[in-house]
Amino acid sequence: MAEIVMGIGASHSPLLNSPAEDYPKHAEIDAAGRKLLDQNGRAVTYGDLLARADPSIRDQIRPEVLEQRAQACTDTIARLDREIAAADLDALIIIGDDQNEQYGDDNLPAILIYRGETIVNNPLNMPDEAPQFWRHARSQFHVKDAPIEYPVAHVLAEHLIGALMDNAFDISQAKRLGKAHGEGHAFGYVHQRLMTQTIVPIVPVALNTYFPPNQPRPARCYELGRAIARAVRAFPGSDRVGILGSGGLSHFAVDEELDRMVLEACRTKDAEALKTIDVNRLNSGTSEIRNWITVAGACEHLETAWQEYIPCYRSEAGTGCGMGFAVWN
Repeated sequence: MAEIVMGIGASHSPLLNSPAEDYPKHAEIDAAGRKLLDQNGRAVTYGDLLARADPSIRDQIRPEVLEQRAQACTDTIARLDREIAAADLDALIIIGDDQNEQYGDDNLPAILIYRGETIVNNPLNMPDEAPQFWRHARSQFHVKDAPIEYPVAHVLAEHLIGALMDNAFDISQAKRLGKAHGEGHAFGYVHQRLMTQTIVPIVPVALNTYFPPNQPRPARCYELGRAIARAVRAFPGSDRVGILGSGGLSHFAVDEELDRMVLEACRTKDAEALKTIDVNRLNSGTSEIRNWITVAGACEHLETAWQEYIPCYRSEAGTGCGMGFAVWN
């Protein structure tokens, strides 16, 4: 039978493609009016966060600290790239989210599986006036020069759709992309940063993590992971399958307590802790923790091989991204 033999969690923030000296430029966007939420999911201003922030955060945005943490993220991404190549996978299921790249207010599925034979990644298309640092930060999600059609494990994708429908999950599906953007950032990041040594056919699974009111609840995400694992075992043959949660952890306000709890619950297989996270804490970028919860549910039969947590603050207000990386095998 086929089996999930590897689980992966990987943050995908634009900060990960930014040198340390560009972190303050990202912070300027935060201060200029980015939509921000506090650690309880309430809308706040940058000034609100700054007034409440622990003064010790200043020590975490010193240039030498930013440099060390940026390098640690780069090194960890390279490690994931090597381990995916060494795992000899036949397919990689990617649990990601779409932020109006292909799906929006006209049709925004809670759970969608893409089943086309290939999926296209297009070059970055940004306005001429876009700042160079922002253009560079987002380039990690896109091919450089010309579109590339990446292989999709479409037979496995169709099997997953049917098996999940049989298990009371109402799955949306797509056989082609409707917008010129190409694959979304959660999937492009994997192709551009985590598959530089070998290209594994993927199964893109898009969860609506970001946008109310139909965000899958944490318990549903965990059960989805469990159901995916069962479906893979029922797939004919002996394929070696990986599953990867793309995105997170907390952002745009770093919540170290939540991030560390999620990582520990993943490590100890504490399903109840993951299933009962307050949904108010899973909004904005932090909502992508749902992708990790799904992978944790699919990896109950595996053990955590390693985890890394790098809190990448970029302002005195505590904005930034809690970068998480993990492997189960």
